[in-house]
Amino acid sequence: MATQFGEYGAYGDSGFGSGGRWRRVPSVLRAPVEARLWREFAFVLLSLPISIVLFTYAVVTLSLGAGLLVTFLGVPVLAAGLAGCRGFGTLERARARALLGLEVPAPEPLRPRGRGAMAWMGAVLKSGASWRHALYSVVHLPWAVFSFSVSVAFWTYGWALLTYPLWFWVFPLYGGQGGLQLYGDEQHRIYLDNPFEITVTALVGLLFTLAAPWIVRALTTVDRVMVRGLLGRSRLVSRVVELESDRGVVVDTAAADLRRIERDLHDGAQARLVALAMDLGLAKEKLREDPRAAARMVDEAHGEVKTALRELRDLARGIHPAVLTDRGLDAALSAVASRCTVPVRVEVDLDARPAAAIEGIAYFTVSELLQNVAKHSGARAASVDVWQVEDRLMLQVADDGVGGADAAGGSGLAGLAGRLDAVDGVLVVDSPAGGPTRITAELPWRA
Repeated sequence: MATQFGEYGAYGDSGFGSGGRWRRVPSVLRAPVEARLWREFAFVLLSLPISIVLFTYAVVTLSLGAGLLVTFLGVPVLAAGLAGCRGFGTLERARARALLGLEVPAPEPLRPRGRGAMAWMGAVLKSGASWRHALYSVVHLPWAVFSFSVSVAFWTYGWALLTYPLWFWVFPLYGGQGGLQLYGDEQHRIYLDNPFEITVTALVGLLFTLAAPWIVRALTTVDRVMVRGLLGRSRLVSRVVELESDRGVVVDTAAADLRRIERDLHDGAQARLVALAMDLGLAKEKLREDPRAAARMVDEAHGEVKTALRELRDLARGIHPAVLTDRGLDAALSAVASRCTVPVRVEVDLDARPAAAIEGIAYFTVSELLQNVAKHSGARAASVDVWQVEDRLMLQVADDGVGGADAAGGSGLAGLAGRLDAVDGVLVVDSPAGGPTRITAELPWRA
């Protein structure tokens, strides 16, 4: 069902072409021939020779550097070894991105306290990321040996047994035996040479072949954990980067709000007050000559004053409504719902009031969502529910409209999600085409 609404666009129907028919095949049957298996298998195959190089380099350089620490030469050797491990880590992240589809951000850069080789060596030695890269270089080898052996064994045995009916004739023709030998001693020998045994062998190979992709996937899951945990950013650095990003969102949002207030004042109330001053000046000049005209102009100016006051009141409500400060979310959201063109039921179940900043964000979140309901949803009724779950403030706005709300980049919902994320909040949109729509916002509870 297509719509022309901005944020409430209906989802497109998925086609049933060749790709759609292929996706209908059970994943257990698709897995052995999917490109994902071959990429993951290539990752496992490359891991063994690469890990041998990494292990050799790390052990040699770090052991040599540690042994030479009694002299000055140990420091630059150790620093060079750690720097080399960081360089190998860059290649490993690129390999994981290309073959596993794993996006791992680069670790925090080196920040030498000064210039020169000594400052650089000190930064390398003090960097936790450098030592994590060295640890990866050492511990990845035994895991690479294990994953290589298991993956190659399952893959080769699976396909070899699965295709056994196609090549078992090699044994009687060239090997002088009935088929693949299953058991043999000085007195007895068992060969897989009759139709039943050949069929069972192929079925066993089929089981191995179907299991191989999932085994390889499980093995590469450990590689994903190692790459992300040892070659990426630490949790502390990731949190700092997240907070810096959130701070930028807050600053941009505050700047946008200030520009909006300035524009509303300049184009609205300020323009009306300038016109009012001019009208009063003209009325003053006409007061002696034409009192009736002057009275009429004063009456018009009085109407302009009421309009300007109403605009200023609306502007102040948009900055921070007085009812929110005085009476809390229940009364403030009820006032917002009463101004909505769609009938809205409001239910607020809070034993206490959150912090003023969280309360304000919750108010404006619901206000913007109700504006979307009024403008885009085509709903006949809507509801607002507010409650507390442990240390989280929960908001949910639902409507029975056309659905299709999307928080993709560029929409108002995306901007709202960014604002909530800046305070460790979450926005979840559940809006299938045809409706109904439920948008849930989660904010930290700060008393």
